[in-house]
Amino acid sequence: ISEQSEYTETIFDGLDISETTRKEYSARIGLFLSYVHTRGFNQQSYLYFKRYLQGRTDYSVATKNKYLATARVFLRELTRRGKLPFDVTHSVKQFRQSKRHRREGLSDKEIHLLGVKLKYLPDTPRNSRLRALFSLLAFQGLRQIEIVRLDVEDVDLAQKIAYVHGKGEDDKEPIYLAPATVKALKEYLKAHKLTDGTLFRSMGNRKAERLSTMTIKREIGELLTELGIEKTVHGFRHFYVTELL
Repeated sequence: ISEQSEYTETIFDGLDISETTRKEYSARIGLFLSYVHTRGFNQQSYLYFKRYLQGRTDYSVATKNKYLATARVFLRELTRRGKLPFDVTHSVKQFRQSKRHRREGLSDKEIHLLGVKLKYLPDTPRNSRLRALFSLLAFQGLRQIEIVRLDVEDVDLAQKIAYVHGKGEDDKEPIYLAPATVKALKEYLKAHKLTDGTLFRSMGNRKAERLSTMTIKREIGELLTELGIEKTVHGFRHFYVTELL
């Protein structure tokens, strides 16, 4: 298995998944590869990896499930290709996550705190991106995957419309943009001097690459932690749906 690390991307390239999902798998599989490199590989390795994750107190249940799912996809693809003689993931279940945790969204007060915090941040390109992401999450209810798929051409600020490639959809659907979202996107486009191509791009060493959902989780998550808000980024989705109802 340790040899698989040299062509992990090739393994995921053979799957019918989005580019964003492929990048997330490639980023997460390293933990499993490191685990088996240290402990060896046998028919119980996937189960033991689950037990290893169970003992990690620095990961939430949702994060543990993502690492476990990534390893499962990787191993099953190896089995399908004939690289493994048996399916080591058979009968091993995901971690159970309470439904209460899944339903818990951000409150009006928490959204207000975030809005005030963002309003008074210095006007930098990174902060303009943070404001735009916040607006799309809180005021439009977009999923993270829908945000990272956006291109500049998908946003018509004059008509206050964005064309969104939804989860599990093959085409784009129009949504109407709130005034606050229009303002945030205008400032973002101006700060980053964007006229075409990918709307949200990496600001690190890979500036040409599309922003990943993991980066959104990290940057918004840091903001939530700073304000003492013990919620996940998915909480924005629940807040938006609650507001609609």
